[in-house]
Amino acid sequence: MVKIRRADPSLMDKTNQTRAPRELSPRAAERQRQQQQFSRVISQLTDPNQVFEVQLSADEKPLTIRQRILRAASDANVEVAVRKHGDGFLVGLMTPERRSRRGRKAGSTRAEANEG
Repeated sequence: MVKIRRADPSLMDKTNQTRAPRELSPRAAERQRQQQQFSRVISQLTDPNQVFEVQLSADEKPLTIRQRILRAASDANVEVAVRKHGDGFLVGLMTPERRSRRGRKAGSTRAEANEG
């Protein structure tokens, strides 16, 4: 059987309830530390001649680390180039020479494709 009893109305107000902030799990704390590290590196990129090498440990996935680097760059509004190098990556400012040439060729349109 359910028990029902009167309660203090202040218990319903969320402003009176104070919670301690949740502590991050060890893995989440490591991700946050790593993201701050990437942000610091990207903030130091001021010249295309500056390049940083990111070494990966055995338990890190290259795709995940690459996405985190690009996310940190996006948050800082900096366009970076990330290239494979050995067991890790090279990170530097984006230049026309470093821009990807994948995809359609410049000036390629549907009309030109239909003509040929």
